[in-house]
Amino acid sequence: MELRKFTEEDINQIVSIFYETVHSVNKRDYTGEQLHAWAPKDEEPLKLKTWKDALSHNFTYVAEIKGEIVGFSDMTQEGHLERLFVDKDFLRQGVASALVNTLEAEARRLGLNEMDTEASITARPFFERLGYRVIQQQVVERKGVELVNFKMVKTLR
Repeated sequence: MELRKFTEEDINQIVSIFYETVHSVNKRDYTGEQLHAWAPKDEEPLKLKTWKDALSHNFTYVAEIKGEIVGFSDMTQEGHLERLFVDKDFLRQGVASALVNTLEAEARRLGLNEMDTEASITARPFFERLGYRVIQQQVVERKGVELVNFKMVKTLR
């Protein structure tokens, strides 16, 4: 596996991984209605533009195996881990851990004392294994549908 910085040419694969992951991996914790509100296919053209801008501005890394993007993650300048998605066929192979570890190293270089994220029900155990702790459970609304997630934080040493 190779980690590298995001380039704008990656955006189509990244948006595709996002939709596929939400609709396959997260279906064990969220209803179909919630998944469609979270990742509606009709928003793909908008995501291609807005995410390209956001991912270019943030610290963003992609993971590749044999030249194929299998995961990505990004963090703001302030240490907020914004997105972390891994292709459903590459789960439990260290992809997500490698991406988060890279962003945590970046945060330390920036002199940040902590990182935070808003983890899905599905991702919460993963982040807990990496030392993140739940600050609060939240209910967010997407397209009139409520979804539970967790505000989590990790102290960096």
